[in-house]
Amino acid sequence: MNIFNEKESNVKSYCNRFPVVFTSAKGCWLTTDKGERYIDFLAGAGSLNYGHNNDIMKQALLDYIDKDGLTHGLDMHTEAKAAFLTALRNHIFEPRNLDYKVQFTGPTGTNAVEAAMKLARKVTGRANIVTFTNGFHGCTYGALAATGNQHHRGGSGMPLTGTSRLPYEGYAGVDGLALFEAMLNDNSSGLDKPAAVLLETLQGEGGLNVASNEWLQRLSKICKDNGVLVIVDDIQAGCGRTGTFFSFEPSGIKPDMVTLSKSIGGYGLPMALVLLKPELDKWSPGEHNGTFRGNNHAFITATTAIENYWQNDDFEQHIAARSQQVTKTIERVLKRFPSLFVRAKGRGMMQGVECKRPEFASDIADHCFENGMIIETAGPDDEVVKFFSPLTISESELEKGLHIFEQAAEHVSNAATRKAS
Repeated sequence: MNIFNEKESNVKSYCNRFPVVFTSAKGCWLTTDKGERYIDFLAGAGSLNYGHNNDIMKQALLDYIDKDGLTHGLDMHTEAKAAFLTALRNHIFEPRNLDYKVQFTGPTGTNAVEAAMKLARKVTGRANIVTFTNGFHGCTYGALAATGNQHHRGGSGMPLTGTSRLPYEGYAGVDGLALFEAMLNDNSSGLDKPAAVLLETLQGEGGLNVASNEWLQRLSKICKDNGVLVIVDDIQAGCGRTGTFFSFEPSGIKPDMVTLSKSIGGYGLPMALVLLKPELDKWSPGEHNGTFRGNNHAFITATTAIENYWQNDDFEQHIAARSQQVTKTIERVLKRFPSLFVRAKGRGMMQGVECKRPEFASDIADHCFENGMIIETAGPDDEVVKFFSPLTISESELEKGLHIFEQAAEHVSNAATRKAS
């Protein structure tokens, strides 16, 4: 461990909670240099929806590398990119009646968000972007201005401008959309008419807050009536995490832009996209670019993921079954440990449980780690225990992880009872 403490920046975070050295990973399992195995309920913060070293994708990538396929090609035409765009069109867009152009940005989610915000401003000629409480969109300046979390905002070192914040659904009992509509129609509201609204339909880092279908439909209508674009940040909630490929599908809305990263590459390889309606494609060549905006290895694994998991509804049915397993466990612990937990949060395989005190969530995560599981917390005060296993996890593996969690909850509950007495 000395080399990490000696040379790695203090900005590191996950390794502080999980101070071991990992050497290999497979499916939903991580193995350390000491041979210890941990079940993974973090999954690269949503980058490993198809698990670690997925066999199908690994073989496709090895075959591509073996024939000296392009690794790096800027944004030049390649066979790998053509295959990815074809799979995306045939298996994702067309079955959902969606028509999007695809912009390849730098390989991080925050770069995709920056690009979407820039394009919205360019197309509309307006500067303001409306964002929501507890939203998280990245740590570069534009995306950080759209992010609510003060811990991340505090690292900016300068004022964060260009956005206006509204209450997300359920925030402090305020009807944020009624407020938004009233302000748009009041010349003295002080709200500069926005170019776009930017939101997660299910807020990941913000605490697994879910926007209802009705709320999303209301928001979409308000925006359409007022010439405001809708940008859905599906970086964490997309690629099947909530049960459907896109998180917004159950609502029936069709965002003007969608940002994707994390699991869009399939194998954990860095890749990010902006999906945009064709009429919004007002970019000049190279106007938003990046040296690594064409990760051909990620194109290979992304194509393989789409073709093997999204040609029919079998994978969605598997996600639904595993989601129900998680839901049942959460319902059970809410009844068993009313002194620990407040309520269930999230949807699909993006669920969690809110604790009455943040230290309960932290203690549960620590006890899980001691017993062979990696799990993290979320929310404004890290008060939500967040279940985030790979979507490909088996029924028995998921049950094992949920059992470790429930044992941890029992341990923390007993410790809290002893302390109170």
